[in-house]
Amino acid sequence: MLRKLEDERDEGRRRALVNDVLGALQVSDALLPDGPVQQLIALTYEEAPGVHRILPRPTTPLSDAALLTNATGEPQLGTELRAELASADRVDLLCAFVKWHGLRLLEQQLSELRERGVPLRVITTTYVGATERRAVDELVRRFGAEVRINYETQSTRLHAKAWLFRRGTGYDTAYVGSSNLSRSALVDGLEWNVRLAAVTTPQLLRKFAATFDSYWADPAFTAYDPDRDADLLDEALARGGGRSGTATTSTLAGLEVRPLPHQEEILEALDAERQVHDRHRNLVVAATGTGKTVVAALDYRRLRDQLGGDPTLLFVAHRKEILEQSLRTYREVLADGAFGELYVGGARPEKWRHVFASVQSLSAYGIDRLPAEHFDVVVIDEFHHAEAATYRRLLDHLQPRELLGLTATPERSDGTDVRRFFDGRTAAELRLWDALAADLLCPFHYFGVSDDVDLSGVAWKRGAYDVEGLDKLYTGNDARAAKVLRELTDKVTDVRRMRALGFCVSVAHAEYMARVFSEAGIPSLAVHGGTGPEERAQALEQLRRQEVGCLFAADLFNEGLDLPQVDTVLFLRPTQSSTTFLQQLGRGLRRAPGKAVLTVLDFIGQHRREFRFDVRYRALTGASRTGLVRQIEHGFPFLPAGSQIVLDRVAQGIVLDNVKRQIALTRKQLVADVRTHGDLDLAAYLRESGRDLSDVYKAKGSWTSLRREAGLPTLNPGPDEASLLRRVSSLLHVDDPERAAAYARLAAPDGPAYHDLTEREQRLARMLFFTLWPNTGGFAHYEEGLDRLRRNPAVCEELRQVVALGLDSARHTPRSLGDGLQHVPLASHARYRREEILAALGWASLERSARGNITGVAWAEETQTDALLINLQKSEKDFSPTTMYRDYALSTELFHWESQNATSLTSPAGQRYLNHCELGTHVVLFVRDAPENEFGAAPFLCLGQASYVEHRGERPIAITWRLDRPMPAETYLTASVVAG
Repeated sequence: MLRKLEDERDEGRRRALVNDVLGALQVSDALLPDGPVQQLIALTYEEAPGVHRILPRPTTPLSDAALLTNATGEPQLGTELRAELASADRVDLLCAFVKWHGLRLLEQQLSELRERGVPLRVITTTYVGATERRAVDELVRRFGAEVRINYETQSTRLHAKAWLFRRGTGYDTAYVGSSNLSRSALVDGLEWNVRLAAVTTPQLLRKFAATFDSYWADPAFTAYDPDRDADLLDEALARGGGRSGTATTSTLAGLEVRPLPHQEEILEALDAERQVHDRHRNLVVAATGTGKTVVAALDYRRLRDQLGGDPTLLFVAHRKEILEQSLRTYREVLADGAFGELYVGGARPEKWRHVFASVQSLSAYGIDRLPAEHFDVVVIDEFHHAEAATYRRLLDHLQPRELLGLTATPERSDGTDVRRFFDGRTAAELRLWDALAADLLCPFHYFGVSDDVDLSGVAWKRGAYDVEGLDKLYTGNDARAAKVLRELTDKVTDVRRMRALGFCVSVAHAEYMARVFSEAGIPSLAVHGGTGPEERAQALEQLRRQEVGCLFAADLFNEGLDLPQVDTVLFLRPTQSSTTFLQQLGRGLRRAPGKAVLTVLDFIGQHRREFRFDVRYRALTGASRTGLVRQIEHGFPFLPAGSQIVLDRVAQGIVLDNVKRQIALTRKQLVADVRTHGDLDLAAYLRESGRDLSDVYKAKGSWTSLRREAGLPTLNPGPDEASLLRRVSSLLHVDDPERAAAYARLAAPDGPAYHDLTEREQRLARMLFFTLWPNTGGFAHYEEGLDRLRRNPAVCEELRQVVALGLDSARHTPRSLGDGLQHVPLASHARYRREEILAALGWASLERSARGNITGVAWAEETQTDALLINLQKSEKDFSPTTMYRDYALSTELFHWESQNATSLTSPAGQRYLNHCELGTHVVLFVRDAPENEFGAAPFLCLGQASYVEHRGERPIAITWRLDRPMPAETYLTASVVAG
């Protein structure tokens, strides 16, 4: 009931709830205390035996919120902070800048905090060199504070200024606003600060606490010790303030190079490609400026541990500057200033163990002179050059244990896709929204503008509009060109100073648009596949110098259009390919001095039914198709900071109708599509058609039934086929090799009998049975279950295809749960449905599991395991401030979790949670974004075993768990309250 009252934000409903409770309890005057009602008017503490001191009270009551502006006639922030500090039991300060003149105003109160043993935590930065080391040193030495510092000096995303005062009484308060810890901010500056109170704004206080704890656990904020780190801080402050420092490298000495979350995702994907899929030729695609070389160096650091010893390395690039910077990066990552040798220009290697070479130098040396297996690891930077003869000879000759290609541009200007060197696969591709959230790219403002052009009559060929038909519509269309100019003038601050790229349908269209713009006073040029390299480079130089305002491109991908200063992109042709769209958009996303945002204008006409907008906007937002509908309807509220998508009213209607139509794809249309693609297996059909698994399995459909209706050959139906086919989609998540192999083997016609399986294999069989027959709890007689499954050959065939498809898309490396649970066939970083988890852990008898619908926590007596089944509730559908800050990741290794409301510290469950190590029981965490996805009940990701760190309160108990294995980076981005 207390939780219900706390979460209720409507004051009227809250009063009604209280009245209902009082009425139910039949509270009468007789229950009121005898004597006069008293009011607490002061707090005191014993300063000395018999000597009591009255604590100062903030001017604003502890239960109220307020806005403080340091204006005459209202309390100053500094005065209020001194009063707050006097009664606080814990204090947290998040402050971009810390200065001594501000700190000394709180000197007495901070000293008293230390005397009272009150914990004080401070997070600050070295941004622009504004923090003063004396102030930081005093915080630690004199006032006993724990201080953590972000040493990033080029940019920082931490501009917050906030205090949190926690009290054992529950009367927590906070100040959030513009004031750093400086004299002007606390006394006489024109500063605005909001005072929050747990009584009136409990959700905001909860979010504050959760966010601060997450920052505190973030390795980007490093613990500061004046005796150890003074020089480090001085250097960072000097560099941040633009003063000369002593560092000779781009990384501060003494700080380990750690992967950023997006880089960790790429490293995990590479690890999965090698260990799960046994693929050792891998391609990484990521935009320029996102740290591909750092990823390669971190990958080599991991490979040293995995391969053992000191594996030989060849890093190949085509420019001396790239090689020199790459060598510096490897040395910093490996903390080895002597690592590697250059082979470029006049530099030649002597040891030939770790070589950073230009392809020209290797060619001059003679590629055939290199022993084919000499280098264990070969990294090819800018892999889109691999079609060149020198690169081809190198790739054909060398036989490394690991080949890694790096590129921002898998498609070349001539249409060649270098992914063919990697069996058409990309091991890892940095998603746009991840790069934006990590502040690696320039934010964009995307405007979708209706242009009134009717495309419904243009022929549709091979999944795209006929180019000639588009050319006739767009080239010479003066009305559309005039609208482009109007919208551009309306959206761009000064069209005479912009640097724009316009993507056109044809050479004629590009030349027409260049002429129209030039006649309108915006000097412009057309570039295309027939434009020579020198002419193209000259055009880019003219754009850079602002001698021309726009280049209109046709028949080009990325190559030859690389200019960081591009600040405007015009989409003047319909592009269905998400890859092409993102590549063209990416031409403007590189950061450049003075460039705050990329302006994007996309001109949208009336399209044929075949055209799909969902592909484009899902690439922009990362949303599912159903989630995309909500995003469009609500104006795309969940984009990375700084980026916006704005559709005009007509364009919004066109896009929304188109996306809804894709979701509402009829069964008849899908069957016809399957028929036109012929006799393909499921994976091939998805690849060739561009369809999603959700198209095949929506409304509990199946691949087998689609093939039958399309008139394609299938295996004979079995007695339970209809019901089992409806459950096959429950296996789409299977992503670990052991389970995929076991399920496929169990579904094979000549598979083993149940009694011939090992104990572990029998658990896997029960996991499969529980998934296929959830309402009966599997089978009491598992021999019967296997026989029943195998009497449905079409189901077995589809099951094998589905689990193979899921395994093929796995991007994490599963590991055994470890100590005490080696016999349980669950793996960390693999996904499981609830039924599989319970069956694997031996949660309960079959009869009980058939009746129960376990949510939240499942205690498995057989394996002495508490399975914590956690819904993060950060779904695309719902954003609830009252629920998002209960269960969340503090870091990749720490997880904050709240027990069920009734759990007390002395209850059996509470004792297990707090003392599981001593009791010999286990705790395993499973998380998912939301209870359901487009296939129904969503699977959980197993984070692995966890151990108790600390707790607060009870009913519920808030517990911090430490994971045995760091969670995947993408999960942390979802589970953390500060992700992005």
